[in-house]
Amino acid sequence: MNKRKNVSEVICFIEEHLTEKLDLDIVARGVHYSKYYLHRIFTNTVGLTIHDYVQRRQLTEAAKLLVFSEKPILDIALEAGYESQQAFTDSFKLMYKQPPNQFRRNEVFYPLQLKFEINEHLDLLNNKKVNLKPEICLATKEDIPLWMELVQHVIDGFPNLEEKKHMQVLKRYIDEKQAFIMKDETVAIGIMMLSHQTGSIDFLGIHPLFRNQGYTREFLDKAIREILNKRQISITTFREGDKADTGYRKALKELGFAEAELLTEFGYPTQRMILSKEG
Repeated sequence: MNKRKNVSEVICFIEEHLTEKLDLDIVARGVHYSKYYLHRIFTNTVGLTIHDYVQRRQLTEAAKLLVFSEKPILDIALEAGYESQQAFTDSFKLMYKQPPNQFRRNEVFYPLQLKFEINEHLDLLNNKKVNLKPEICLATKEDIPLWMELVQHVIDGFPNLEEKKHMQVLKRYIDEKQAFIMKDETVAIGIMMLSHQTGSIDFLGIHPLFRNQGYTREFLDKAIREILNKRQISITTFREGDKADTGYRKALKELGFAEAELLTEFGYPTQRMILSKEG
């Protein structure tokens, strides 16, 4: 069976039924797949479970309506598949760290999860039977479209990320030769922004299809080589217990990062993680 085609069908089904209550059983019946098979291929491809993907997509569309429409919050809650405004508010606060009415007043929209797009070339690349090791190189302005396409796939790891602002920052990092990319032909596999001044990784994203293939470690090794004059490398991520975290904090700890001070960035609670040179 063509797993890429199967996942595409599942995503289309979810997008067509975002205003309804959805779970693994409902989606499996809708696309006529075994729920066990569906769970496996979807999680391996998208990097999220059906439950997490659906919840984040529904809340993203709800957040968009809060900012760009005047619909009552109850109507938005029902359109997001919730049975009550309170249930919607509870879920929204867990993910966005503020109630829907406050989010509306702030008038700043950012997504938790955009529609996952399947890139056929990337899927074929992932399934090659060769030991492919693309190089990490400095990003150029010609790489910006590939970079921003990958940002859409990893946006779940970066709360409050606004694409226009991110692109502005990216251009500065490219000019300062502190933006790195791993790519193959027409797709980006991984991207990283590095600050030599602060010794920090300011952005690191690996395509979901490649998160279990050691590429995150390769970017970390690159960061270590680039910041030889620093005693440690830092990165910020979700705080412990944050329901919006889809596994980023755990992955960093497995790479050897240790917990440091709690922070608030762009109004969102985060935590600084550090990796010493000795580590």
